[in-house]
Amino acid sequence: MAMDDEGERRQAIATAIAGELERQARDGAQRIDIDALAEAIDIALEPPAPANEGRHPDELNATNDD
Repeated sequence: MAMDDEGERRQAIATAIAGELERQARDGAQRIDIDALAEAIDIALEPPAPANEGRHPDELNATNDD
């Protein structure tokens, strides 16, 4: 997800930080896991590609339709 607007980018970062800190607090963390926080920000800025859902009907032929 390319961030077009600086405000959108900052909001995505803030949301990722808030969510990760909340998760760590629920899990009873005594200290902030900086690596997990950095990973949450990375994912917010560039989410992973969707999982491969297999072939679409128009991609099927007699050799791969099973």
